[in-house]
Amino acid sequence: MKKEYIPDKGRSLPVDPNLPKWICQNCHHSLCIVGVDSYVDKFPNDSSRSAMQGSSIHGASSVLGSTRMDNSFVVLPKQKPLAPGIPPRPRGMPGQPDTGQARKGMEESFVVVDKSESASDGSGTQLPSSEGGPSSSLQPNNSGFHSTITVLKNAFEIATTQTQVEQPLCLECMRVLSDKLDKEVEDVTRDIEAYEACLQRLEGEPRDVLSEADFRKEKLKIEEEERKLEAAIEEIEKQNAAVNAELKELEQKSNRFKELEERYWQEFNNFQFQLIAHQEERDAILAKTEVSQAHLELLKRTNVLNDAFPIWHDGEFGTINNFRLGRLPKIPVEWDEINAAWGQACLLLHTMCQYFRPKFHYRIKIIPLGSYPRIMDSNNNTYELFGPVNLFWSTRYDKAMTLFLTCLKDFAEFANAKDLENNIPPEKCFNLPYK
Repeated sequence: MKKEYIPDKGRSLPVDPNLPKWICQNCHHSLCIVGVDSYVDKFPNDSSRSAMQGSSIHGASSVLGSTRMDNSFVVLPKQKPLAPGIPPRPRGMPGQPDTGQARKGMEESFVVVDKSESASDGSGTQLPSSEGGPSSSLQPNNSGFHSTITVLKNAFEIATTQTQVEQPLCLECMRVLSDKLDKEVEDVTRDIEAYEACLQRLEGEPRDVLSEADFRKEKLKIEEEERKLEAAIEEIEKQNAAVNAELKELEQKSNRFKELEERYWQEFNNFQFQLIAHQEERDAILAKTEVSQAHLELLKRTNVLNDAFPIWHDGEFGTINNFRLGRLPKIPVEWDEINAAWGQACLLLHTMCQYFRPKFHYRIKIIPLGSYPRIMDSNNNTYELFGPVNLFWSTRYDKAMTLFLTCLKDFAEFANAKDLENNIPPEKCFNLPYK
């Protein structure tokens, strides 16, 4: 068996891992138990006492040296059987006396221990090893320590049996247990005093001896009362059974009501969840509708034609997309710019006609072709609305301008009629600024 050495003030002590570690059975704190040797003789354990005696002898021998170890011995009880398998102690080892003294010591002092008993008692006296060291000098002390453990076990078993409480206990738990037992003793003492007082009172009361006739009458009276009580008990039992049946029925109804209530709350929660989801969806749709309405109003107020065909003026010339339309003798505008302006004007009027679909009186068709627009009259005659214009082609250019202005006038009349249809005041209806 391996042993660990724990340093304690310069001295090495063997620690057996198989030894029990005492803990409080109530608070489970570790316990440090002292002063056990003085109580060893109070417990009737022969093996413990013999082990304690052997341990004291061997303890003294271990202190004085290995020479006295050879002459010391342990006398075990006679009823223990002889173990045939234990070999004799070897002779002639270092640190021993001469051969004659060793033989004499072996004849006068010896140890016979049964293996099973030495293992179960815990007081086992072990033979010293042939090598010198702490194990050979401390082996007897282990015997005394094991006997102390046995004494502690016996003491704890006796205390457990007497107090009906698991032992060992720490001092604090022992105080609590002592207070509890004192309180129980006080309660039992009060009960005993009460019983004694009651017994004395009963013994002091006079005893009236009934006659035979009175006894029979009293017996009949008691029997009649007993029958009445039995009948009342039967009636009460019937009422109790009826009440139990009614209570069972009410419990069943209560369970059904609980199920209905649980189902109601579950459906209510589902409805609330659906309602919240519907409200959230409605709010989202309303928010989208508001945003769409705001965009629609913005788009209604937005005129794409104003951005695509900005009309303004540059000095004495009207402009469309910054192209001047017309020329003067003192300001000769190039024909490319004039043609581009005519092309933008024809494209603007053609776009508005395609969008609003007005009905022209003269069935004039505008053909926008960039800087080379043309105008077609009701007879499908096409006139060029671009320059340069020479003397021979001036009539066609003039005819194209006349047809363009006629289309513009018809579109203005159409716009004015639409405003009147929409109940717009006449002063706010669309009119051309010039005639």
